[in-house]
Amino acid sequence: MESEQLFHRGYYRNSYNSITSASSDEELLDGAGVIMDFQTSEDDNLLDGDTAVGTHYTMTNGGSINSSTHLLDLLDEPIPGVGTYDDFHTIDWVREKCKDRERHRRINSKKKESAWEMTKSLYDAWSGWLVVTLTGLASGALAGLIDIAADWMTDLKEGICLSALWYNHEQCCWGSNETTFEERDKCPQWKTWAELIIGQAEGPGSYIMNYIMYIFWALSFAFLAVSLVKVFAPYACGSGIPEIKTILSGFIIRGYLGKWTLMIKTITLVLAVASGLSLGKEGPLVHVACCCGNIFSYLFPKYSTNEAKKREVLSAASAAGVSVAFGAPIGGVLFSLEEVSYYFPLKTLWRSFFAALVAAFVLRSINPFGNSRLVLFYVEYHTPWYLFELFPFILLGVFGGLWGAFFIRANIAWCRRRKSTKFGKYPVLEVIIVAAITAVIAFPNPYTRLNTSELIKELFTDCGPLESSSLCDYRNDMNASKIVDDIPDRPAGIGVYSAIWQLCLALIFKIIMTVFTFGIKVPSGLFIPSMAIGAIAGRIVGIAVEQLAYYHHDWFIFKEWCEVGADCITPGLYAMVGAAACLESARKKQEGIVGSSRVCFAQHTPSLPAESPRPLKLRSILDMSPFTVTDHTPMEIVVDIFRKLGLRQCLVTHNGIVLGIITKKNILEHLEQLKQHVEPLAPPWHYNKKRYPPAYGSDGKPRPRFNHVQLNLTDEEREETEEEVYLLNSTTL
Repeated sequence: MESEQLFHRGYYRNSYNSITSASSDEELLDGAGVIMDFQTSEDDNLLDGDTAVGTHYTMTNGGSINSSTHLLDLLDEPIPGVGTYDDFHTIDWVREKCKDRERHRRINSKKKESAWEMTKSLYDAWSGWLVVTLTGLASGALAGLIDIAADWMTDLKEGICLSALWYNHEQCCWGSNETTFEERDKCPQWKTWAELIIGQAEGPGSYIMNYIMYIFWALSFAFLAVSLVKVFAPYACGSGIPEIKTILSGFIIRGYLGKWTLMIKTITLVLAVASGLSLGKEGPLVHVACCCGNIFSYLFPKYSTNEAKKREVLSAASAAGVSVAFGAPIGGVLFSLEEVSYYFPLKTLWRSFFAALVAAFVLRSINPFGNSRLVLFYVEYHTPWYLFELFPFILLGVFGGLWGAFFIRANIAWCRRRKSTKFGKYPVLEVIIVAAITAVIAFPNPYTRLNTSELIKELFTDCGPLESSSLCDYRNDMNASKIVDDIPDRPAGIGVYSAIWQLCLALIFKIIMTVFTFGIKVPSGLFIPSMAIGAIAGRIVGIAVEQLAYYHHDWFIFKEWCEVGADCITPGLYAMVGAAACLESARKKQEGIVGSSRVCFAQHTPSLPAESPRPLKLRSILDMSPFTVTDHTPMEIVVDIFRKLGLRQCLVTHNGIVLGIITKKNILEHLEQLKQHVEPLAPPWHYNKKRYPPAYGSDGKPRPRFNHVQLNLTDEEREETEEEVYLLNSTTL
């Protein structure tokens, strides 16, 4: 019967009564008025009108179902385009959440059947803690390995330890009894390349030979790093943090967190740092930790088959990466929560903290820096700062903002220039040229020759009686009876003034080379170079304020705190403030690159001002033939279209003019509203007729009902509805 087929379509309000137990929109999936009851004890129901051919269930609108197929079996079927994600596509969070919920129900329903099922249930419950534990262990071990290898290869550019080839310069001289206080880094076991090749330790020939070997090793490390990245793992270049943010938001990038990327990133990160380029290893450590989390998640079916659950592991892994990079487990959790994560439930918070603690514990057990600390530049200051120091601190903050603005503009300009030159086509050549320029300029200056982390450590360190650095070459008038922690301000010596000029040159060098280095095809981070720039500027300002307070202690701003013989200024504290200012400024500026870019959908990009950032062109991913409906299309037809075609949005038009858009969320809200009203939903032929078939017959008695729809009509009423039934059938999709 045509009218029976019409009413079986189910656009009547009472057919939605069975979904009143739904607690959120997560339980409404691509549906339009069809209730699927799989005879479970739960109240969660799935609204979906389409099924695969051959499944053993039937669907009615508002009725019940006899089923022998479980929901998880349906979700595991290889339906094309459903549940399988291609490269550079986004995941379906609602479907993944439903899939995990149904898996959890199946495990709970079977755990009382046998001891084996109970064991499987416990394994599933603890798999989340197991995977974050393994991730923390691997992250801490790899971070320690990278730190040790980078220190050894950095010192390899200057010489080698004959007694133990695997020792760096500092470790080689630990057990020597022939070192002096002034030359504590010189020992018979450590030989420079000039001593090994030409047999001279001093003189012009020795300096030139060490210079040549320094450049040779720097170019060799840089060439090997960029070659490995280009051949084996192109995704291993850069920092990795922006891509991690994109992946955690639900985007699929195949191979970015794979085993090859992990292996090549670990090796090339050591080579890039050892080459002396103006980059850091702290940012890429987050990428390394996320690779570990992604690989270990495949050992547990709970995470390997669910992309949404896998991102919980990646959030914990990013926290572990920051924990081993900066020695801050709590900072890692906050970084994951505030910066990179898109979905961060409460259980992920605790697991992220646990993973960060495990990673930090492993790194401290390895002790790569030899100071029983998690970071190389760990310092303690015994003198507090005073109120008048706020003014130089503000100046350092202004410098940090200026550095961030200059860096981001200059780096964007260089990236544009790179694409129009041969550097864009030959990334290996670019890395070699940048490494050569860096090595040639860095060797004469002892502060640029140092590893960046070692430089930051020296700038942060407060001058004491055991420090032999030129930054601590003060004219010492202190009595020997004074305690160590109460060293007064002293006049600067020749070494301090020489160090200031060298630091000024190092500051200019670091600013320029960081602009050209960030973006080349090797693993590179921006945290450490930014901290080094701020630390250099802060140390210079700190020494200047210290000498100003010493020679003019009678000024009103110094009179109350800086008396003669008092220790009121700590230059290392200024270095730390400057490092924090430059780090935060560069990070904030970097986040604003995409936000200030114009988005273009047209084929031809409009002309933009020269100082504006590069536009984001989305023409290639634009749907030129979107699905449309007219403003006269009944809502029931629209719901049916969304259900059967699996649409996420469609446009509403009137005479070819776009009036608006209907999204999947609007459909879910419409279905939710159907449960709140009492009056029935108008059928599709409501637009042709203004009344329903009468609920009572001519005798005044209610007619029998089937599936909430009246079927017995009088002849006159049947003739009146034949035209409407024909109109509906002619519009069936």
